[in-house]
Amino acid sequence: MTMSDPIADMLTRIRNANTAKHDTVDVPSSKMKLAIADILVKEGYIRKYDIVEDGSFKTIRMELKYGKDKNEKIISGIKRISKPGLRVYANKDEMPKVLGGLGVAIISTNQGVITDRQARELGVGGEVLAFVW
Repeated sequence: MTMSDPIADMLTRIRNANTAKHDTVDVPSSKMKLAIADILVKEGYIRKYDIVEDGSFKTIRMELKYGKDKNEKIISGIKRISKPGLRVYANKDEMPKVLGGLGVAIISTNQGVITDRQARELGVGGEVLAFVW
């Protein structure tokens, strides 16, 4: 099976693991995915992540985060916005707000992969990769 959209794959794995209440989820590593994992940690959606090396393959192992009891999900939704067949870009004046600012939009810019909030601060636009709330 060829992976046409590795980011969508990553988000789907997180969504599925979250729904099944797993503690960790493994995703094949890439620079882009590490940048996204980094944002998820900074924004408090996942506890932490580690890079697990298995021979020449690198995997990102993310530790999911839940509320007081396991039934309370921290990530209530995660959605791929820009797809390989349909790229979605936003310029600096059109940065999307997720749930009126309660969620986070992950944007790939020339400054790296950042949140919509950082993009507004830096005054840059870019490709809207995903929404997390």
